[in-house]
Amino acid sequence: MKTSYLGLLSAALLLTTAPAALAQTKPAAKPASKATTGATPTAATAAPATPKETPPPGGTPRDFTLPAKEEFELPNGLSAKLVPYGQVPKVTMMVAIQAGNVHEAADQVGIADLLGKLMSEGTTALNATQLADKVARMGGSLNISVGQDQTMLWASCLSEYAPELATLLADVVQHPALPASELPRIKADFKRQMNLARAQPSMQARQKFVASLYGSHPYGRPLPTDAAIDALTLEQVKAFYQNQYGAQRTSVYVAGKFDKDALRQAITKSWSQWDKGPVPHIEIAKAQIRPDVLTLDRPSAPQSTLMIGMPVVDPSHPDYTKLRVMNSLLGGSFGSRITRNIREDKGYTYSPYSNIETHYRAGNWTQNADVTTQETGNSLKEIVYEIERLQKTPPTTEELKGIQNYESGLFVLRNSTPGGIISQLNTLELHGLPDSYLTEQVKNINAVTPQQVSETARKYVRPEAMTIVVVGDKKIIDPQIKKFKDSRKKAL
Repeated sequence: MKTSYLGLLSAALLLTTAPAALAQTKPAAKPASKATTGATPTAATAAPATPKETPPPGGTPRDFTLPAKEEFELPNGLSAKLVPYGQVPKVTMMVAIQAGNVHEAADQVGIADLLGKLMSEGTTALNATQLADKVARMGGSLNISVGQDQTMLWASCLSEYAPELATLLADVVQHPALPASELPRIKADFKRQMNLARAQPSMQARQKFVASLYGSHPYGRPLPTDAAIDALTLEQVKAFYQNQYGAQRTSVYVAGKFDKDALRQAITKSWSQWDKGPVPHIEIAKAQIRPDVLTLDRPSAPQSTLMIGMPVVDPSHPDYTKLRVMNSLLGGSFGSRITRNIREDKGYTYSPYSNIETHYRAGNWTQNADVTTQETGNSLKEIVYEIERLQKTPPTTEELKGIQNYESGLFVLRNSTPGGIISQLNTLELHGLPDSYLTEQVKNINAVTPQQVSETARKYVRPEAMTIVVVGDKKIIDPQIKKFKDSRKKAL
């Protein structure tokens, strides 16, 4: 399950901390061995390789069993879910607030990020240093992240401090100090992150792509400029908090080893007095199908950055599981068809991948790749070839089974930690899904047929309806793109 909460600051941090892209050149062929005529073969060069044993067949995939959980809701609308999990004396907590970039006004892009950073600066009772020291004494950590749909506080501690940590998180959310003295520093850091993100071709491609699909909806807005960030005020930050934060939009999740009665009492006592606040609401994005090839010039670039995609369904749709399996087989796994084609066979790129990005009742599929500039047109051609090949011919049962095992295994791994359990529960709540979405997921993944994979590709991944964004050296890529477009016209 790939659910994406890509906030402005988190996206920038991801891009600026990722390792530099490796040169996208075709792998060099291995040099041939220099055999001397009449020479006696050495063991290293002539001995036949020992046959590898066939690995034993994998076990039958089993459905996930959701641990028994205690759920309760306070009179003000705040919900809580407590999941006893594991034997390690630690607890993981998350407070999810339905207030993110999607709730920002058009002239206040980034205000949710500023609020999140200011919340890390302490409460009305504890300054930033005191807050950090208190969490450290519990043997834990605290992190605040802002996404497009939600703001999340992640924290952990030793089991004995679970009630105290729950009370502390309530203080951080309900009584943030929002110190004016820290705003200039936070703004300066935010501007650096946005400028670094804008310099990345992957972000340039993404911005062009989402603007085409989502238009003026918050998901399609550009990153804030320095001037836009400078114009944001502390009064606007406080107004965003008052207008968007509240108990009805907040959920508390706990997983790990804890005293259930003591923890429930602490949550009830520390959160009960908070105002209800606004009702949950996310403006549903009506993504547009915009078949076009958009380019951005990056003079002398050794690589072209490709982003190809279109709107698709979200996790609440009955086709979503089939879409996930199809995506994994086509481009979403290391052994996928597109990866084998343009990475392993052709050497056009090093790390292509396809992805399903989801929001509340909205989503989009993209194929992403940094390819050698001279092979930009050929890369587009091969990506489209693999899509259309899958549309026309169902995969073999063996190929599909490998992908299903991969997806089932990923799902099991994601649920093997307290944090993974919490993330899954938050996904259920955000998208309004029943517990059966988790408990029957492995069964549903393995129920997808080869014919359904092809049908899903025909329905949701249509080259003639895709938005294609290419960031690269225009003087080199433009002729290639023209040739690609001309070939597509003939095909159609």
